[in-house]
Amino acid sequence: METTTAIPQAAGSDLTDNEVVDRVKAGDTALYEILMRRYNQRLYRVARAILRDDAESEDVMQDAYVRAYEHLDQFAERSLFSTWLTRIAVHEALARLRLRTRNPQLDDTDPDGDPAMNLAAPSPGPEENVSRSETSQLLEEAVLGLPEQYRIVVTLRDIEELSTAETAAALDLTEENVKVRLHRGRALARNWLLSRVGAGAKQAFPFMGARCDRVVRRVFERLATLN
Repeated sequence: METTTAIPQAAGSDLTDNEVVDRVKAGDTALYEILMRRYNQRLYRVARAILRDDAESEDVMQDAYVRAYEHLDQFAERSLFSTWLTRIAVHEALARLRLRTRNPQLDDTDPDGDPAMNLAAPSPGPEENVSRSETSQLLEEAVLGLPEQYRIVVTLRDIEELSTAETAAALDLTEENVKVRLHRGRALARNWLLSRVGAGAKQAFPFMGARCDRVVRRVFERLATLN
């Protein structure tokens, strides 16, 4: 596939994921930017939930996009492209985590009992007086304070709003396992906090503007070296 110049952000935004993939595979590789901008937020949140490091999360995003590009011919469209891409990002992040800790973070076997969260208590005061940005920050702290096996499930289900089936497919877990982890994760994160944040959840883990542009640019630079 021949790499071409990046396209304006609004161009092709009405295309479905599969239509974009088909056109990229046919040689219109500039359209790959549509997919990157469409899923930058999700991949950042997923990588951040696993690694808890901004710079390393961006590296994972780039690796995932490059790997997906190199294997587009293997995408059979039996599942959603977003699920396939998310699974690649999860595997990339876990590979980095294993190098760091030598311990897998998403073991299919649930631990005996729920470990305590590494979560600082929020400052006292009426919840109704907490601003949206402060509430989003509390949500980030709550989610990032979860044990690893729950953190990624809560991120995909409660923040990215994926279905149980999509989450299970992205993480190579059973739907029942996803439900168990989600239930325990919500309890550890104080379910009242997650339920009261409401629309503010979509403001958590922002990945916009210059950071989004940086990932897109770096991925295209790497794709250019493949030819």
